[in-house]
Amino acid sequence: MTSSLAWWQRGLVGVAVAALAFLYLPIAVLVLFSFNASKVTTFPLSGFTLDWYARAFANAEMLTALGNSLVVAGSATVLAVLLGVPAALALDRHDFPGKRLFQTTLLLPLSLPGIVTGVAMLNFYKQIALPLGLGTVVIGHATALVGVVVSQVMARLSRIDRRLEEASADLGATPLETFARVTLPGIRSAVIGAALLVFTLSFDEIPVTYFLTGRDITLPIYIYSTLRRGITPEINAIGTVIVVASIALILASVVLIRERR
Repeated sequence: MTSSLAWWQRGLVGVAVAALAFLYLPIAVLVLFSFNASKVTTFPLSGFTLDWYARAFANAEMLTALGNSLVVAGSATVLAVLLGVPAALALDRHDFPGKRLFQTTLLLPLSLPGIVTGVAMLNFYKQIALPLGLGTVVIGHATALVGVVVSQVMARLSRIDRRLEEASADLGATPLETFARVTLPGIRSAVIGAALLVFTLSFDEIPVTYFLTGRDITLPIYIYSTLRRGITPEINAIGTVIVVASIALILASVVLIRERR
């Protein structure tokens, strides 16, 4: 019995390792080819070079798209935090009619495919005659990702001792002072972690951006349009930069979101 259980556990580990290799081996190949001296993305590698990184950051169109992505991701993050934190406080601290529907509405975009969210918001913008551009992309990203902030902040609020807030009120502090001096320090790491995660997801987002952007394109859309002409070493280089930056932000968000003892 013990022997069978050990083989079963090893089998599960093997399947997990195979799945991780299937997911991450292409990323490793992309990083590897970004340093290949040849334009042809085939093995064996012809040498080591950093020229593709230099060319990528000398590409004016790519840099413009990168700047647009940073603006969109940063703006969407700020908007999602400004909307998500008060919403989480309302859901955690108060009971009101339609509370369950309100919570479901906030979290629903997280479970919907991006293409559905993009098409729905595109139709809405047409109905109100709102011109497409980076502003509409920011609204779309914030709408789709505000649930990330709400879920993370609510999880942290559930661990805060409410007696501290009650003590603050008993000592004469206003609700705003209590939030600034008691509640916010308790949820600060969750807010920062959720913001980093929202920034990462917004920066890499394609489906919603594709439907809501106008003439100003973001970096993922630029890469997507460039791939129609084939994979180039410059794309490998900028893709490697995005992968490294995304991993760094995700790791930072995980560290900040996890429970601190």
